[in-house]
Amino acid sequence: MLIPQHRAPNEHTGRLPISLVTAAASRSAMLTLDGVSKRFRGGNYGVRDVSLELSSGVIGLLGPNGAGKTTLMQMIATITRPTSGRIVFEGIDVTKRPDELRRKLGYLPQDFGVYENLTALEFLTYFAALKGVHAKERVLEMLESVNLHTVADRTLGGFSGGMKQRLGIAQALVNDPTLVIVDEPTAGLDPEERVRFRNVLSEIGFGKLVILSTHIVSDIESIATQIAVMKQGRLLTIAPPEALLRTAQGNAWTSVVSSEQFDQLRTTLKISSAVRKPDGVHIRFVGPEPAITATPVEPELEDAFLYLMNFAPPAATG
Repeated sequence: MLIPQHRAPNEHTGRLPISLVTAAASRSAMLTLDGVSKRFRGGNYGVRDVSLELSSGVIGLLGPNGAGKTTLMQMIATITRPTSGRIVFEGIDVTKRPDELRRKLGYLPQDFGVYENLTALEFLTYFAALKGVHAKERVLEMLESVNLHTVADRTLGGFSGGMKQRLGIAQALVNDPTLVIVDEPTAGLDPEERVRFRNVLSEIGFGKLVILSTHIVSDIESIATQIAVMKQGRLLTIAPPEALLRTAQGNAWTSVVSSEQFDQLRTTLKISSAVRKPDGVHIRFVGPEPAITATPVEPELEDAFLYLMNFAPPAATG
């Protein structure tokens, strides 16, 4: 896995630098993006000048809604073409030869539809056949891995949103893909299902490249080997979780305030969590040393993400 070297922000662009190190690491990259941009008809950019190299493991693509995560993943999955730049997977230029990537791809889009008159078994068998998988044992194995084996013969019209999402996960993995792309995959899943899904992705991450986009830090903090953070279509940084935590070192705080103070502070402080207790509201926030009485704490990944979103140098607009 590539380990970025963090240096001071580039004085010309104002962006956090991304250093993809060593020729040996470059040679082992499974996926390379070189200056990838997507410009829409109105002239706005969904993704702008993204360059990175990724090898096997689980990559968390983290950013707020509208950051460009879905657009970037659609380009990697050959759903849409980049306006400029190159995407290369295992030596294949996927823009020029998309079919070669699609044979190795498992993709779960953000909006996953189903045929509601089919049973779960029929639906997954159909999708498996489209991907060249004809072994019923593999289909049954995938249904069990997402805990749908007991309802395999029920029609999908009676499935909850979370059950349909789990079926979407199964269809993305049924062909044992080398590259797995999942976009906001835990939407509609209850806490237990979220844990099960994270375990499935963690298990398949060995020898494969798994890219998981989300705006929920807890979806990736325990399984991602690297985290890429996006904002306004640009890549702010990519690093292992522990390196991201260091970006917020010395900038995470806790304090106990009254309800009245909290109502005022929530508009000025970047608060990552707040819990009301008998002695007041216990808040956790990020930023430079505050004017209120506060205690410094070791940052968590949620703190680091919030810090990057609000205190990283602004993305260049040129």
